[in-house]
Formats: sequence, C-alpha cells, structure tokens
Amino acid sequence: MFNPQNFISQKMEEIKKAVGNEKALVALSGGVDSSTTAVLGFKALGEKLEAVFIDDGLMREGEGERISATFASLGLKVQTYSMAEDFFKALKGLTDPEEKRKAFREAFYQSLAKISRGKGAKWLLQGTIAADVVETSRGVKTQHNVLEQVGINPAEKYGFKVVEPLKELYKPQVREVAKALGLPAEITERRPFPGPGLCVRVLGEVTPERVETVRKATRIVEEETAGLLCFQAFAVLMEDKATGLSEDKKRIYGEILVIRSVDSTDAMTAQPTQLPWPVLEKITRRITASLPSVTRVLYDLTGKPPATIEFE
Repeated sequence: MFNPQNFISQKMEEIKKAVGNEKALVALSGGVDSSTTAVLGFKALGEKLEAVFIDDGLMREGEGERISATFASLGLKVQTYSMAEDFFKALKGLTDPEEKRKAFREAFYQSLAKISRGKGAKWLLQGTIAADVVETSRGVKTQHNVLEQVGINPAEKYGFKVVEPLKELYKPQVREVAKALGLPAEITERRPFPGPGLCVRVLGEVTPERVETVRKATRIVEEETAGLLCFQAFAVLMEDKATGLSEDKKRIYGEILVIRSVDSTDAMTAQPTQLPWPVLEKITRRITASLPSVTRVLYDLTGKPPATIEFE
C-alpha cells in the first residue's frame, strides 16, 4: 500500500543528494503536481530552491495572482516572469496539435534556461507524473514536461539538470502526497489543467484573441460546475464556424465552443460527466451573453478512449 509519508522522506533525501550545494528552480503552474513538487523541494532544499511562475499568456484568469497569494500563505515567495509575447511568437501560424505542443515545450524550456542562467541555478524540479511519461512514450501526445524519453538532454540543451520526484505516481497518489505535505484543499482537490495551457484548447492557430475567448468561457464552465463531482470541466474553441444571429437579429458567422466534462481517477481513462440539463443551459446562456462572437455551444459525450480528455 502506498505510504505518502515514506514517499516524502525518500524523495527529500533523493532531492538533497541530487542537488547538493547547488541552486535549483521549480516552475509553478498552480496545479497539484507542480505545487506538490515545490513544497517537497522546499522541505528538502530550503533557500537553495527558488519558485518561479512563467506567465505565458495561456493560463486561466487570475492564475498568477492566485499562485502568489496561495504560496505566500505557505511562507513561500514566487517570482513571476511575463513572457506571453515569446509564447505567442513561438505558436504563430501553427495549427497541427503536435507542432503546437513542441513549440510550447521549446518556449517553456528556453524561458527557464534564461531564468536559470540569471540565477546561477543548475537544477530544475518539475512535477512530471506517470501519466505524462506513459502518454508521451506511447505516442498518444507529446507532454511538454517529458524530455529524456523523446531524446532531449536538458543539461546539454538548456543548461540545467532535471529532478522529477513524482514521475512514478499517478494523480490520486500525488493528491495523497499533497495532503500529507499540508497543502490546502484548493490545491489538493484542484482539477487538472494542461501543461501547455489554453493553447491545447484552441483548435487551429493560437492568437491572444482566441485564447481570451476560451479563457472567459473556461471561467464560466468552472464556476457553474464548481459544486459538482467531475474530474475536469472546461471549454474548447473550435476551428470551424457556424451561422448565427446577432442581438439585432442579423446574420453572423460566429465561433463554436465545445464544453467537455469527464469523470476519471488517473486520467488514463475517462467517461463523460452527466451534467444536469439546467447547468448546461446556464453555461450556454452565460457564454453566448458574454461572448457575442460565439454562435454555437456544444457538449462532448465521448469517453477516453476513443477520445483523449483534451482535444489536442
């Protein structure tokens, strides 16, 4: 049986032994994986570890502020780096899902390389978990935080070595470790969010305007499903468009949003959530009222397999 306290003790010793007297970074995204890695790392390394949040322009509303406030309450300071321009430049013109994921990965690690050089950090702690490694190695999709399995040596390419204390765990075990470390419920019970952020929820080319549409829709979906038991619930912006009517009843050719909500434990398989009809109706009303460019709101009923949880 998995014992989170034994796991914490073991991984703290492994982190200490790997990093030694050198400096390390941990990149926070606000999710349970990176947050657990950060707290585990601070317990092991103390002031030798610095936490950074890369604002890539692809996060949920208010994510940077929420991360800073949450970790300040835990006694940990997080330094924010605004790099949205670099990420949108890397993604410009790309429409293929794998190309987008790889472009995000390169922008992400180049950003960390720049930060680590400035701080003299030789190590990166990151929250890679077992599902990330399995999906990448099986060719399902490239997870941005999996490097060595795809032939990338981070020390040679980016100038730092990587420690991945959670990579043998699946999501339920990570949540157990997070609770054992004393993280608040707002982190331990938080729904998963993709590493590449909203760029995998914008089908086709990723632009600031399209990301803003799906960001606003995602906030609505999360608010309206907050009290419901579902593993993930979010919005996806399609590449196609559909005819609709404006407020003054004129024809417009607008955007299509798909709502996706699934039940799962480890993200390896999933089934669509049977959201109550009134919830779906309210989500649709709020989205179309606040986003006039949207003329269709659809609901995805596909499980995993044959689908993946994310659209890209």
